[in-house]
Amino acid sequence: MTSPSSSTTTFCFQCEDSSNSVTFRNGWRLRSGKFAQLCHRCASVYEYGRFCVTFHSSDDGWRDCESCGKLIHCGCIVSFNSYLLLDFGGIMCMECSKKNFILARNRCLSHETPVPNEESQLDARQTVIEPQYRPRVTESKLQKISINPLFQKSLSASDADLALSRLVIPKKCAEAYFPPLSGPHKIPINILDTDGKEWNFHFRFWPNSRSKMYVLEGLRDYMVSKMWQAGDVVTFYRIEPGQKLVMGLRNTSAGSSTS
Repeated sequence: MTSPSSSTTTFCFQCEDSSNSVTFRNGWRLRSGKFAQLCHRCASVYEYGRFCVTFHSSDDGWRDCESCGKLIHCGCIVSFNSYLLLDFGGIMCMECSKKNFILARNRCLSHETPVPNEESQLDARQTVIEPQYRPRVTESKLQKISINPLFQKSLSASDADLALSRLVIPKKCAEAYFPPLSGPHKIPINILDTDGKEWNFHFRFWPNSRSKMYVLEGLRDYMVSKMWQAGDVVTFYRIEPGQKLVMGLRNTSAGSSTS
């Protein structure tokens, strides 16, 4: 016959500790609607956000945040509310989705910018960009911020060459989002990073087999500051209203985000 005390024994959901001296705390919500009961040790690991790293490190389903590179255990009920699925593939951790773009908005909007005309806004919305250049940002985030992602590009070896100190801009993106050029001469252009610092570059094009190759020049100091390398992802944004360009960088090789 089962004693009354044993019938009410609570076990830690993770380590199954049932010691009478254990004080249990709520963990994540189970499918039943109840909360997983955790002992002090397991609850502390969970509350510090390291439960999956500690107990599920050898399991499948780990993916890296597209913004900061943090590993997230996708498909696990413990981390169900810790990431967002992005429209064009990949995931973003909740910390980045809540902080990165909002911080960029707050810092960038402190700069005075001219109000765009209706025609320029319409042209930008109608521009179709190839999938590989589309920035990975969800509509839910766009509704909360005032900085619009335009396009992104993975840096090639020549883009990362410090001796060249320039970035090749995809033709369609350059003509849609950068100032118009009347000739091959370069023009000055000021671009913010997502910390709100303004950088002075030059924008130009070179004739190239009946077409044009657009480049952003004078990037040496920016490249050194952001430690960019081939394979890193540069993303361009525009503050609305105002049409001020913002350039951010995701250091894929370092597993961290720099802007």
